[in-house]
Amino acid sequence: MNKKYIISKNEEIGLIVKNGNKNNSNFFIIYNIESNEEYNMYCVSVSKKIGKAHTRNLIKRRVKDILMKNKLFLKRKYVIIVKKEALDASYEDLTKVLINQIKGAK
Repeated sequence: MNKKYIISKNEEIGLIVKNGNKNNSNFFIIYNIESNEEYNMYCVSVSKKIGKAHTRNLIKRRVKDILMKNKLFLKRKYVIIVKKEALDASYEDLTKVLINQIKGAK
């Protein structure tokens, strides 16, 4: 994922979580807010409760890959929190749920 699509500042992440719309599913909790950019920006968060570093990095790479393969230009900023159930899901299930959840989150 290109750096221009990543939200990394804690203040900005906190603002999105506090003021953004919340969308909940089996695999993800997604907060979103409108953006001035022409493209979407993302922050993918995986708790240490989910597993060791290699497990957390694996699920983050999957989510980022899904987001880059399915380019959506909705002019929004997203904070994606991954739930433990996402570890057991197939790539196709994650793709279907994540894309539908992002398209429906406005």
